[in-house]
Order: sequence, then C-alpha cells, then structure tokens
Amino acid sequence: MAKHYDTAYKEVFSYPEFVQQLIEGFIPSEIANIMDFSTLTIHSGNYITPLFEEKLEDVVWSVDITWDGAKQPVYLYILLEFQSQPDPTMPIRLMHYVACFYDHLLKNKKTTLKKGLPPILPIVLYNGSKRWSAKHDISELIFPEPPDFLKAYQPHLRYYLVDEGSYTNEELGLKPTPLSGIFGVENAGHSMEALQQAVDKITAIIQASPHKERIDRVVTRWIKRHLSYLGAEIKLDRLNSLVEDKDMLAENLENLVKKERNTARMEGRLEGQMEGRTEGRTEGRTEARCEVARNLIKMTEMDDAMIAEIAGLPVKVVTELRSTSKH
Repeated sequence: MAKHYDTAYKEVFSYPEFVQQLIEGFIPSEIANIMDFSTLTIHSGNYITPLFEEKLEDVVWSVDITWDGAKQPVYLYILLEFQSQPDPTMPIRLMHYVACFYDHLLKNKKTTLKKGLPPILPIVLYNGSKRWSAKHDISELIFPEPPDFLKAYQPHLRYYLVDEGSYTNEELGLKPTPLSGIFGVENAGHSMEALQQAVDKITAIIQASPHKERIDRVVTRWIKRHLSYLGAEIKLDRLNSLVEDKDMLAENLENLVKKERNTARMEGRLEGQMEGRTEGRTEGRTEARCEVARNLIKMTEMDDAMIAEIAGLPVKVVTELRSTSKH
C-alpha cells in the first residue's frame, strides 16, 4: 500500500501547482501568505542517511518568502506517510530526516554555515484509515518534564500534519482544487458509490481549471493507479483523460456500483444464514474473501492483521482460517 501511494503521490507533487494547492488549502494562511509561489523550485529528495538508508519517498521544494522586508528561501519537506496507522516515532524520524537534509545541503554546497541554514517547513501527509494520534513535536516525547535548567538543552522540532481523512466532504468542497478532489477520492474508500460521486466532483474541478489539459493528465494517471489498487474491474488502458473519457468511466463506475449493491444484498442473505454458527465466523463474509485470505496464508508470511486488511475480513476470522488450514 505504502509503495503504491508513494509512487502516485510523488508524481502529483512533482508539479508546482499541486504543491501550491497543498500550502494554500491545508497549511495556515499566515504561512501561505508570505510565499511567492512563482519561485517554487523542486529539489532532489534522494540522499543517504548516516544509517546508509536511501530516502526516496520524500518530496522537497524551495519557495521564496518575504519576511521583515527581505526575501529568503524556505524548504518545504513533504513526507509521504502512507501507512495504515499513525507512527508514534514520527517526531524522531523527522528530526533525523531534517538533520540529514541539512547535512545534504552543506555537502552539496547549497549553503554554508557562514551563510546560515535555511528554514525548513516539515509537512507530513497522511492517508491512513485511523486518525493521526502521534505527537507533533519531539519535545512532547520527553517525559517526565525536565527541570527548568535542563529545558533549554532539549531538542525541539515540530511538523505540520495534513491528515486527509480528517476532512469532511463539506470542508473539501470549500477548497475546489484538484488536490482536494484527490483527497475526496481517497476518502471514498472502497465504496464504489461514494467513489463515483468523488470522481464526478474532481472531473468538474478539472474542467474549470485554466490548466485543464496538464492537470487532467496528472490526475488521470493518479486515478488509474488508485482504481488499480482498489481492484476496480475497469479497462484502465482505455482511460486516458477524466474529461474526454468521462462517459466511459462513469458507465464503468455505475456498473461497479450495481455490482457492489448486489454483493451487499448477497452478504445480507449470508448474514441470516450464518446466525447461530461457531463464534469467530463473521457475519456477512463471502467465500471469495475467505479464499483470498486462505491463499495469502498459504503463499505469504503476512500476519493476520495484514491479511485481514487486504481480504476485507475481521482479524479473528483470519486467525480461525489459519488455524483451520493447519489441520
């Protein structure tokens, strides 16, 4: 899942208009208002940490800001955090990454200690199903609180969180940009009916964009990756434009909505049939989902939680299936 989203989103944020939409739509206005977005410049996010781990999933841009009458660049360090759950070690990771990035700037002579290190705005973009609960500043992880004479010597670094799932459809509707449309498609989850509505909205946003052709190409590639991830039975090779191929896509999504409703009715009948059976068998699960889980148990070393997420089953059902497969 993380690899899929890293690839899709890294392409989206390789275009300055989407970075501008992120800042103007989801970052405090006092920060956005001092930025000159015409100066947005992308930088390599690939560098080697002291642990010899290559960083590939980050996107780094610089943009000029005007502060106290003077212009200076600020680096936007966008960390794509596309895991299923919040990472409580995020403050530690960000401190490590930012320190390594400063070292990267010095080694590549992008600045010198005499000139000074440029400011960095760390942004964590998260799309997990559970709301973000990790601390936002590394200082918040230090407890019990140190005495006053030690506080000045403690680390301090705060990141800004953009938690996609925390925004309602109404809130996203107040930000009619292609990026907010992408967030809306994400938040539709696996519901094909909600997905159909979200795709209609983002298509309308693209049609109204002054950069329609460019935006259409970028978002269409993202949508194709997303639909492929969802397992949507659509001939994606025929989908080249959300605007030009909207009728074809709408017809396919409508068919998927009908299929979803039929599946829901079938699962409803299965729920009635399964009442009174052994505890651990989940009401409404289909044989197809169980078969997916059995195959993953046999062919992979995934734990029960991961298999449950992929197959769309409760963890206890996967545990029961694993136990059954051993006999």
